[in-house]
Amino acid sequence: MSGHSKFANIKHKKEKNDAAKGKVFTRLGREIAVAVKEGGPDPNNNSKLKDVVAKAKANNMPNDTINNSIKKAAGDANAVNYEHVTYEGYGPKGIAIIVDALTDNKNRTAANVRSAFTKGGGSIGTQGCVSFMFDKKGQIIIDREECEMEPDDLMMLALDAGAEDFAEEEDSYEITTDENSLGAVRDALEAEKIPMLQAEVTMIPQTWVELSDEQDVKMMNRTLDLLDDDDDVQQVYHNWDE
Repeated sequence: MSGHSKFANIKHKKEKNDAAKGKVFTRLGREIAVAVKEGGPDPNNNSKLKDVVAKAKANNMPNDTINNSIKKAAGDANAVNYEHVTYEGYGPKGIAIIVDALTDNKNRTAANVRSAFTKGGGSIGTQGCVSFMFDKKGQIIIDREECEMEPDDLMMLALDAGAEDFAEEEDSYEITTDENSLGAVRDALEAEKIPMLQAEVTMIPQTWVELSDEQDVKMMNRTLDLLDDDDDVQQVYHNWDE
């Protein structure tokens, strides 16, 4: 983990998202709708919904908006049914990319994702072609400036709650958990009022790839920007060492 802090990337994404909160909230609304449909409207009895609500709060989604999204999903029998789809492929110099989407039209989403890869000089691959290069983990990121707890105390709190690893970066603390232990560790941090920038299950690359050619960097950013602009796309994971 050390040496590959994603804090700067998260800050960049949040700043970018701040200019388009509506799009971010739309994506979160879809996740809430799917979670409610699968497990009901009570976060205390629906761990997936609880995780999405925590993610929504981390993205500054207002409580009223969250509650309204849950009520709408629970009470609307004619709500749109979203399917979860995953695409895997390659960017410049073989950069591994995984795209998670929620869609009501798989043909549209597949075409848009394929176009994003193609315009960035990459290509869509088969299912499983790059996912073996990633580990599915819970990841919690905390801004050092916003955390008043001493690093050693924070580490012990996280490890006692079930975390696998704790890393101190220049500007952040990064806590890694098994995907099933994320909720317990997050709850322990919340109980101590530790502010979290991110607390979600993610795909962590086993190795990282650097891009030295300016054109490759430009094309990779083009792919990521096109995917970010697609409302169906929920998450993009890659092993580009930015």
